[in-house]
Amino acid sequence: MPDSGDTAGGVTEKRKGEHVDIVIKENVRSSVNYWDDISFIHNSLPEFDFDSISLETTLLGKKIAAPIVISGMTGGFDRAKTINNNLAAAASELRIPMGVGSQRAALEKSDLAYTYSVIRDYDIPIRIANIGAPQMVAQGEKRAYGLEDAKAAMEMVDAHLLAIHLNYLQEVVQPEGDRKAAGVLAAIRHVARQLPVMAKETGAGISAQTASRLKAAGVKAIDVGGLGGTSWSAVESYRSERKGDATGERLGRAYWNWGIPTPVSIMQAKVGLPVVATGGIRNGLDAAKAICLGASAAGLAGVVIKQAAESKEAVITEVGNIIEELKVAMFLTASRKVSQLAERDCVITGTTKEWTGIN
Repeated sequence: MPDSGDTAGGVTEKRKGEHVDIVIKENVRSSVNYWDDISFIHNSLPEFDFDSISLETTLLGKKIAAPIVISGMTGGFDRAKTINNNLAAAASELRIPMGVGSQRAALEKSDLAYTYSVIRDYDIPIRIANIGAPQMVAQGEKRAYGLEDAKAAMEMVDAHLLAIHLNYLQEVVQPEGDRKAAGVLAAIRHVARQLPVMAKETGAGISAQTASRLKAAGVKAIDVGGLGGTSWSAVESYRSERKGDATGERLGRAYWNWGIPTPVSIMQAKVGLPVVATGGIRNGLDAAKAICLGASAAGLAGVVIKQAAESKEAVITEVGNIIEELKVAMFLTASRKVSQLAERDCVITGTTKEWTGIN
C-alpha cells in the first residue's frame, strides 16, 4: 500500500495499520468496475485438451508460472509481517511475482525492516521493492530519497525490481500528504539509470502521455494501477471521518472515483514496455481481459488482503482459484498459451468504449 505524510515516531506505523484496517472493514472500492465493459468472443471449438493449457510466461526476462502478480500492499507495522509472510508463501508456491508495500517506514526506522524482509525467506521468481515518487523530492524539512535509499529498499527484500509508486491522488486528499511534485520525473530518471524500475500508479491510472514520459525516463515496466479497485481517496476519507476532520472527509469523497479506468489505462500505456494491470481485478476472467487488452500480467491487491490477514493457506486458495479461472478463459477462447490469449479480440462497451477515443 502507498504511504504518505509525516514519518515522525510511530505516526507512520499507526497510519499503515489504519490503512489495512479500513481496506479490510470498509467499502473503499470505486463505484464502477470497468472490467464489466470487456467481453470475449466465445469459441465453441477449442480443439485441444484443457489440461494442455500452459499459463507459463515471462515478465522482464524471468519465467513465471502464471501472468499474475501479487501487488505491494503493506509493511511498516507489526501485523504487516504476518500479511507479507502469507503473501510470500503463496507467491513462492504458485511461482508468481510479489511486491511489498511502501518501504518508507523501514527506511526511516530500520527496526521495521523485518515486516518487509520476511519475504526473503521464500523463493519468489520476482521480488519487487517499493518506494514513493513524492518522497524522491524534498518535502519541506523532509529530505529527498535518492539512489542509496532505492538500493537500500531493494537490498531489504533482495529485490529483482524496484517499484516507484505514483500516489499523488492520495497525497493531495490527505492532510499530512506530500504535495510537492516538481522534479519527480528527473529523480525517477536518475534512479532508473542505475536500477531496474517499474513505475506504479496506485488507483488513478496512467495515461499515454505519462507512459511515454516514464519510458523516456528509463523505467523497465509500468503498473497502471487504474481506477476500478481500491480507492485511496476513499481510504483517506474514512481516516478523516474517524479523526473528525470534516474537510478531509469531504475531499476524499469528492475524489473517490477519480482516475483512468484500468482497462483504458492498459491500452493507453502500451508504449513498448511490459504492462501490469492492477486495479479492480476480481477474478481470473478479469485477468484474462487485461491480457487481451495488452497487459503482460494482472496485479492482485484488494482481492487478497483479507485472506493475507488470515493465513497463507487462504491466500494460496484464493490466488489458485483466480489462476484456474484464468485457465478457463483461455480454454473458452481457444488460447493454449498466454501469448495466444493476447491475440484474441475483446468487445469493448459502455463507459470504457467512450474512453477509448481519448488520447
